[in-house]
Amino acid sequence: EALAQRTMACNAALNDTIEYMRQDGVRIAIFDATNSIKERRDHIAASLAEAGIGPNKIIFLESICDDEALLEESIRTVKASTPDYRGVDEEEAVADFHKRRKQYMDVYETLDESDSNKAYIKVINCKQFVVNSIRGHLALKVVHFIMNLHTSPRTFYLTRHGQSGYNLLGKIGGDAGLSDSGLEYARRLARYAEEHIGSHTVVDAEGNEVKRTRPARLWTSTMRRTNETAQFIEHTEIGPDDEDYGGWVNFRPTARRNLDELYAGSCDGMTYAEIEEVYPDEFKRRQKDKLAYRYPRGESYMDVILRLEPLAHEMERTREPVLIVGHQGILRILYAYFMGLTREEAPYVSIPLNHVIQLTPHAYGCHEKRVCLMNKKEMLSDGQDEPVTSMPTLRMSVEGLAEMAGDPVLNAPSC
Repeated sequence: EALAQRTMACNAALNDTIEYMRQDGVRIAIFDATNSIKERRDHIAASLAEAGIGPNKIIFLESICDDEALLEESIRTVKASTPDYRGVDEEEAVADFHKRRKQYMDVYETLDESDSNKAYIKVINCKQFVVNSIRGHLALKVVHFIMNLHTSPRTFYLTRHGQSGYNLLGKIGGDAGLSDSGLEYARRLARYAEEHIGSHTVVDAEGNEVKRTRPARLWTSTMRRTNETAQFIEHTEIGPDDEDYGGWVNFRPTARRNLDELYAGSCDGMTYAEIEEVYPDEFKRRQKDKLAYRYPRGESYMDVILRLEPLAHEMERTREPVLIVGHQGILRILYAYFMGLTREEAPYVSIPLNHVIQLTPHAYGCHEKRVCLMNKKEMLSDGQDEPVTSMPTLRMSVEGLAEMAGDPVLNAPSC
């Protein structure tokens, strides 16, 4: 009876897949190792072929882990935190998962030479990859993405540059330096980076808690305001006695052009009021569809998404904490990617000045924490806000975010 129910559920999922694949656009169907026997995989391939979906649009994905240390770490950090084990004692969840894994091992049939006519990716201990019969642009992008994934916990820290001279004037774009308030935020960010990102507390051999340097990365855009914001962060070298990171320079500054702010083209250096007066039709188009709107001779959010794709892959690959000093438009896209928001939601995410947004991805979502390093009362007013329909949306689940709604200082103008 249980097998019949499982088969019914698998077939329902397969029918949903066929319906999805028939929609417009370039699509790939990826089937994981829950399709555990060769007969099932053959049935999937035959069903899709019957529906007119060729083998070049199907990828089978298999993950093999026989490294006991890696397996135990993965079970405790990933599997035991799944919805299946919500509210269950950790040791009980780990024991149950080992039992489930043993049952899988008893019946599982691995992908091998007999599957040479299928497109598949085998991941072995999260570091070796076997790729078979993968063709096409999108399929190869899937391969590249999977090869950058890992199960190690990591944290990203997103922050806008400090308040700039253009923020004070309500202008968008440009390459202005920081205001006095912006320089003060830069100093506070340096202290935060040293105390909370580039160090952590460990227990030494005597059982005492001591603070140790933690390897961390620093990424900025190539623009003046982000580099000035990062200027006070210290770049200390980890000693050669460290087995993994000897000689590592902490927070070594890396300027990335794909982190540059969305380019406003002909509107660069203007206020929103000036754009509405000089380019009224453009202003209305942006208000109507902020995601797809492209500034005259400039960029759209859709353009930014494309240029941030390689960066997102690199963020998936990294294992050390990463501090990204960027711009509102750019950080909106990165935030939306890790928080699972739609592209349509991304241009309206609230990324206020003077805040560090800590993102910790996990297997079933992303934890978020926001830290305010400088209250708006300590700043001068910008005097200009985004048009009302372009203001960031609230994510009410984030503590303290509601009070930022409509704040023209913290939500300083951006592209």
